[in-house]
Amino acid sequence: MKANVTYWLDETAARFPDKTAYADEKKEITFTELRAQARAIACELTERGLFKKPVAVFLEKGVEVLVSFMGAAYSSNFYSPIDVDMPGSRVNKILEVLEPAVVITTGALREVFSAYDYKGAFLLLEDVLAQEVSLTAEGEGGFAEPELSAREAALEAARKRGIDTDLLYVLFTSGSTGVPKGVTINHRAVIDYIDWVTETFEITEKDSFGNQAPFYFDNSILDIYSTLKTGATTYIIPKTLFAQPVPLLEYLKEKKINTIFWVPSALIVVAKLKAFKNVDLSNTLRRVLFCGEVMPNKQLNVWRKFLPEVQYANLYGPTEITDACTYYIVNREFSDEEPLPIGYPMANTDILVLNEKNEPVTGEEPGELCVRGTSLSMGYYRNPEKTKEAFVQNPLNQAAPELIYRTGDIVKYNERGEIIYLSRKDFQIKHMGHRIELGEIETAVSSLSEISLNCCLYDEKRQKIVLFIEEELEKAYINEKISHLVPEYMLPNKVIRVEKMPINANGKIDRVKLKELL
Repeated sequence: MKANVTYWLDETAARFPDKTAYADEKKEITFTELRAQARAIACELTERGLFKKPVAVFLEKGVEVLVSFMGAAYSSNFYSPIDVDMPGSRVNKILEVLEPAVVITTGALREVFSAYDYKGAFLLLEDVLAQEVSLTAEGEGGFAEPELSAREAALEAARKRGIDTDLLYVLFTSGSTGVPKGVTINHRAVIDYIDWVTETFEITEKDSFGNQAPFYFDNSILDIYSTLKTGATTYIIPKTLFAQPVPLLEYLKEKKINTIFWVPSALIVVAKLKAFKNVDLSNTLRRVLFCGEVMPNKQLNVWRKFLPEVQYANLYGPTEITDACTYYIVNREFSDEEPLPIGYPMANTDILVLNEKNEPVTGEEPGELCVRGTSLSMGYYRNPEKTKEAFVQNPLNQAAPELIYRTGDIVKYNERGEIIYLSRKDFQIKHMGHRIELGEIETAVSSLSEISLNCCLYDEKRQKIVLFIEEELEKAYINEKISHLVPEYMLPNKVIRVEKMPINANGKIDRVKLKELL
């Protein structure tokens, strides 16, 4: 049994000492180097007396961020990434909630950080890594080297004091009140999730990931920790390439990346610009996984047409349940207008679909998707009120304490017993006396060959369903084309064309910015 994810790194570094673990545009790092540098950081944190404390990481996206994450984990502290491009007001709100014991950064970036409301301690990466560090350590399962240094002995003592329900990281999501919510995830939840991922998709040291997700977004967890456990390699894809589909696919081919786990928006751009006609990935890609928002079958069918032998899987889940809780391996044909299932519960995860009376739904009745199991977050950091709202007693179990997480997502079971995502609970509107899921309209619009990205919002003031698209299409044309997919009362009342659909930092459509256009 493992109580800390860094035991994976010990074992993998012993198996593949000189193999590349992570690589970015400027550098790459072997598992041995990763372990040594992470332990150097961990020793420094332990010497400062830090244990189970929040460690903020303020660095450019790259290998050094992952070294810092592992340093926090080795020392039984927990990390929280702060992106260097994040607006200052958001950084200050995160710092107010997190109250980090230390900020890991560089000398140059420390000057940038001085503009924020932080008066605490810093750990400068270049100073710590310049120190000579012994590579020896006591690994789990008894591969002990002789005579640990005093620093390393203190580090090992700190790691052994930790348990698997101690926090590994805190990721901040948007809060309805404007204050970011810190989602707390422990070691056990990540270990459970990565065990499932690597077994289900048969990940080994022969695989290589192409990372798209920012490290403050939970989709990155799959890349980071699958690599750590199996000895695979993760390439951190330059952000600029996601606006250049042909160079992006050329990068995948050059690096021999066979597994990607991206948000659908990134996959849609590739399909939309027909990059497959320029780059043949048939002997490169093996797995295309996606999560974070709805993947339209129209664009997925483009991928499947050009790369029919690839395994495609739709993963679903919010940050509060360690990245994902259901999955669907695409194993049959879908028409462009059909919704793609989010599938079935992952192993060791239970899904409850509850109606408004907190009863299990019957047939194809819609209900809120709720989750119970090891994957659940420990709650929101220093926010007991929001925690109590979302993490509640299982209404189906009155005999013993048992928390479930209410996702706020409305789903239903189809005739095959697969879970179908319909919409967010807060995207459910009352229009002309009908209860409507805006996501159902978006799915219908996505089936049109002319449409790439689209988003539906409800204008409460004028009581109108508003559709946002990038293309110059008339409302009458769109409504005629989708009239066989949705009833008349669900047809958009207004269509607004945007030059380019706004995308937020996580790669999802930015509904807040679109709302400003109503």
